[in-house]
Amino acid sequence: MDTQEFLPIEQHPWEPFIPDGARILIMGTFPPGSHRWSMDFYYPNPTNDFWKVMGLIFLHDPNALRDSTGKRFDMEACKSLMSEHHIALNDTARKVRRLKGNASDKFLEIVEPVPLYDLLAQMPDCHAVATTGEKAAGVISALTDTPLPKMGEVVESADGLKIYRMPSTSRAYPLALEKKAAYYADMFRQVEIL
Repeated sequence: MDTQEFLPIEQHPWEPFIPDGARILIMGTFPPGSHRWSMDFYYPNPTNDFWKVMGLIFLHDPNALRDSTGKRFDMEACKSLMSEHHIALNDTARKVRRLKGNASDKFLEIVEPVPLYDLLAQMPDCHAVATTGEKAAGVISALTDTPLPKMGEVVESADGLKIYRMPSTSRAYPLALEKKAAYYADMFRQVEIL
């Protein structure tokens, strides 16, 4: 008997974040458990490097998007920065099972992927998707029938969608913050956001 079928299925907690004129969609796999959140928004874990990377690239300070306590991210500042630069956010999984009860992509079963093309239909100016890690890249590869890009590379789908695979922003991914930021900055230059 497969005990995985008895594990609870989690539904994604947030709507896609789609600012006016969104030009790129950045997609992780799925949020960590709510006990790890410092805000009710994408990349909520205060140890994740995503908002540090964004702060470093756009504000020249990895801690620019933290609140006054320095322990949490400032959700409104994060949303404002993404809106200002026309960056949409969502994740590649709509429903998952946590096979080990943690946030590791390695132990995440994707029960239902995001309806990618329905999502992109809401963003007429968006012709690029960037994934933050290998599992998210695999989901997008399967949804777009494209080869899995190597980390830092881009592939193009038959309909012209550019798909970038970025380094994971998890602290478990062994790459210095500045090097992660360099990959993301290069991608933003390619899509003419930087």
